[in-house]
Amino acid sequence: MIGIEWQAVALTAQLAGVTTAILLLLATPLAWWLAHSTRPWAGWVEALVALPLVLPPTVMGFYLLLWFAPDGGLGALWLEVTGQPLNFSFAGLVVASVIYSLPFATQPLQAAFAGVGPGILEAGATLGASPSDRFLRLVLPLSRRGYITAAVLTFAHTLGEFGVVLMIGGNIPGETRVVSVALYEAVETLDYGSAHRLAAVLLGFSFTVLLLVYGLNRRLSFRLGPGV
Repeated sequence: MIGIEWQAVALTAQLAGVTTAILLLLATPLAWWLAHSTRPWAGWVEALVALPLVLPPTVMGFYLLLWFAPDGGLGALWLEVTGQPLNFSFAGLVVASVIYSLPFATQPLQAAFAGVGPGILEAGATLGASPSDRFLRLVLPLSRRGYITAAVLTFAHTLGEFGVVLMIGGNIPGETRVVSVALYEAVETLDYGSAHRLAAVLLGFSFTVLLLVYGLNRRLSFRLGPGV
């Protein structure tokens, strides 16, 4: 039983890691645009990005289940390209995780980018730095705290999600059986020993991650000053 539990832990960590890496790449241009766009419909995009924060996971899981189905929009395309169904697969869990964790990556980055004053970018432009150089050499270093927060929130949220992953992935050992689903199953079958172990893993990991991120942010605050 312990081997099956650690299989779920490993799969959950893999899912959270892949989701976090993808979202840090996707959320960076989106957050930059949201932080600086003056388009009248930017608020609509911002609300759409934030929707997973207030939408019940089962509602989102239901609509994603339909969308990922072999006769659904994305599911049909995925089946045609890969020959594999998107529902009840690890790939489906990744796509769903990217969607429902999007605000946890985008919002901290948006706040960090908005905090970079225009004067800094103007100074870089005066010195001949291209837009890409200004972003890489000025914006990214000044947004480190935002990236740390985005990575931790995304990883932790993906780690503990239950409703969406259960509806999209089901409970297939080694494929879609993540810790939250395994914990629910253990409680449902009155296997409190397994439930205690799985819950302790999530609790210990969550506390350790928060301890690390708060420590890093405090060190950055003392090093760069409270306004950075």
